Amino acid sequence: MQTSKITTTYALILGIIALVCAAVSTGVYLLTKGRIDQVVAQQQRDLLLEVVPQHYFDNDLLASCKTIKLADAPYLNKIYSAKKGQDLTAYALQATAPDGYSGNIVLLIGIQPDGKVLGVRTLEHKETPGLGDKIETRISNWIYSFNDKTFSLADENRWAVKKDGGDFDQFTGATITPRAVVNNVRQTAKWVITALNQQPQLIENFTQCKE
Repeated sequence: MQTSKITTTYALILGIIALVCAAVSTGVYLLTKGRIDQVVAQQQRDLLLEVVPQHYFDNDLLASCKTIKLADAPYLNKIYSAKKGQDLTAYALQATAPDGYSGNIVLLIGIQPDGKVLGVRTLEHKETPGLGDKIETRISNWIYSFNDKTFSLADENRWAVKKDGGDFDQFTGATITPRAVVNNVRQTAKWVITALNQQPQLIENFTQCKE
């Protein structure tokens, strides 16, 4: 009987401790969530500014985010619309190259409706350190080679690495990674100047990004 009472007492104490810990954790989360969300949002805005400069827009570029789900363009993930007043000036698109050396390479691409690429940044990758990671700005300037280049259907064959007859350098000992990136930027630019320019209302059918 005494043992049963002791066990019950310890169980109650442990239960109270668990409730207190849960309450403290919840309180800390609620107190810090707003600040964390602000920091994350600012980091996203800063990244968008790297591919679509501020003078291109006066709207909330981050809030314009929409999720893309298209059977004929599965490499596209998200789209942001940059506007100056009522004029659409540029897009920022998140896209995934599935054919990197070590898997998916996620990119952020800034581009004008006429096909001029404003900038490209690598968001995620698992490429080999010292070889494929040259797609990062902290490692190499290679990704800047897309800046201010205009894609057109007439010179589409130039949007490839030099080993494939195009204009873009490959890396010494690593052709697969830059090839995947160049091909993805080309596909994305082509989608913009063909499908999107011909049917700008496509964006209205996309769903708003979740926070």
